[in-house]
Amino acid sequence: MKEYNKVKKDKKPLIAGLIFGIIFGFLLQKGGATKYDVIIGQLLLEDFTVLKIMLSAVVVGMTGIYFMKSMGWVELYPKPGSAGMNIIGGLIFGAGFAILGYCPGTIAGAVGNGYLDAAVGGLIGIIIGAGLYAAVFSEIKDGILKKGDFGNITLPELLKVNHWVVIIPLCAAIVLFLYWLETAGL
Repeated sequence: MKEYNKVKKDKKPLIAGLIFGIIFGFLLQKGGATKYDVIIGQLLLEDFTVLKIMLSAVVVGMTGIYFMKSMGWVELYPKPGSAGMNIIGGLIFGAGFAILGYCPGTIAGAVGNGYLDAAVGGLIGIIIGAGLYAAVFSEIKDGILKKGDFGNITLPELLKVNHWVVIIPLCAAIVLFLYWLETAGL
């Protein structure tokens, strides 16, 4: 207890997280990604608004975080992963997305918009899903979650190249794909 009192907790990261969360939610709402019809349109491959928003966020986030890393402003601590984790996580995420029509980020934005389906179904679904996962975690953590373990390596580390060798072509490909979506009217 004494050691906790000695350490003055820096609240700046929490405040920055709150500010960026509000900005992210605002942009999701302005882009239309918190609307059920837009999300269902994406799932039916009729409206690519959500894909455009997410891919734009990938480009901005990827270049931004690695720029900050290059400047020495941040250090990255990738979490270890595995094929098993990705499969289980994808199934849980996909089931919730397909059943309700929202992902966790868009649920938060839709709740902020006052959508009752997101507030009731989304929050209850998150609580039930998290509870079920917590209930079975100890039984699957050393089994299926470890299958195909690839550790905490990033793609540039795997390829043994500078991170910009991966980021620049990937960002260019995403931007070209986004341009194609726009010119194709999708």
